[in-house]
Amino acid sequence: MRTAVVVGAGMAGLAAAGALSRSGWRVTVLERAERVAAPPTAVVLWPNGLRALQSLDPEGGWTAIASPLPDGGVRRPDGQWLVAPRARSGTGASPAAAHLEDVYDALVAGLGEVEIRTGFEATTIRTGLRSRPVISDGRTTIETDLLVGADGIDSRVRAAVAPESVAVGSGFAAWQAVIPAFRVPRLDGDRCVGGETLGAGYRFVAIPLGDHAAGRGGVYWVATAAGAARPEAPATQLALLRRWFSGWHEPVGALLDATRPEDLVPQGVRELRPLPRAYGFPSGPGGVVLVGDAAHAMPHHLGQGACLAFEDVATLRSLVADTEPGPALTTAVETYSRLRRPRTTTVVRQNRRMSAVVQARGRLALRARDAALNHMRPRLLARSLDPSADWIPPE
Repeated sequence: MRTAVVVGAGMAGLAAAGALSRSGWRVTVLERAERVAAPPTAVVLWPNGLRALQSLDPEGGWTAIASPLPDGGVRRPDGQWLVAPRARSGTGASPAAAHLEDVYDALVAGLGEVEIRTGFEATTIRTGLRSRPVISDGRTTIETDLLVGADGIDSRVRAAVAPESVAVGSGFAAWQAVIPAFRVPRLDGDRCVGGETLGAGYRFVAIPLGDHAAGRGGVYWVATAAGAARPEAPATQLALLRRWFSGWHEPVGALLDATRPEDLVPQGVRELRPLPRAYGFPSGPGGVVLVGDAAHAMPHHLGQGACLAFEDVATLRSLVADTEPGPALTTAVETYSRLRRPRTTTVVRQNRRMSAVVQARGRLALRARDAALNHMRPRLLARSLDPSADWIPPE
């Protein structure tokens, strides 16, 4: 039987494992942590990501766990509109927000006959022209036809096959939190307003999760600030955020006040520079492929990280679903790279353009940003990137 090993049990890894298992592969998932668990945050699923998920698992119930995301517009810290909210077109798909717990539950439910080994930290990965890929943690060695690197920005798989691509800081830090519904502040006639606010080097995004997310609804928010990740305890970092965003229009202050230290998920934001030279590497009768952040980690300005990961998996599944080890599988591995790398390179480039907008500081830079925003945002955000909105899962 065809065998696949998926390294990493995040969203990309679980999606890949389920897709391969349903296609008749015998799949093993290797996870470094002691258990598979969703981070206590949320994700925005743009139309391309939703289409990819629905193509991978039509019975996954994705529309039931994701709430349509209204356009909340963009404001300055004083509340003045930079881009007024628009009603979304009735044609075409709209972005949606989902609690990560719901997404993980759906992905795990779709795994089928998949073996999951936790506490497995890869130390050795070997490939060769005449040998199948091999992975080991120093105690157990596994040989497989297809090795899928879904182990994130610090991927051990990528380090073995594309060591030229390394994770570097993006120049800012981020904080995320989900406020459960019973703690969400109610404003403007018992309504909590979502949307995006841009300051000088600071950004705050609030996203309502709908009434059914993880059974409790709520609001997901993301704050970013220029600089490196903070070393302080969550309570101290939350106090800093409240001070930095003091005086910003509501509901920014109210959402921060409703957040508890245990809700806060701080992170230093990093990206891959350069991107790997390829995403597929033949090895013997099979090969190694990179998916998700292991292939193209980027800042979350455009919210496309998870969506691109699901695109990766949908593309991989279409190429290897009925493919046997040998020349056909090595060709599929190379074709995966040929299809995915130009696609992700385009999105990463557009993401870096948006990064310059988000991180603008100084009077002249802010004026230029505000003048450009009306032009850029409808093209880059409201339509979720033209190539992303138009992406169709391969047959």
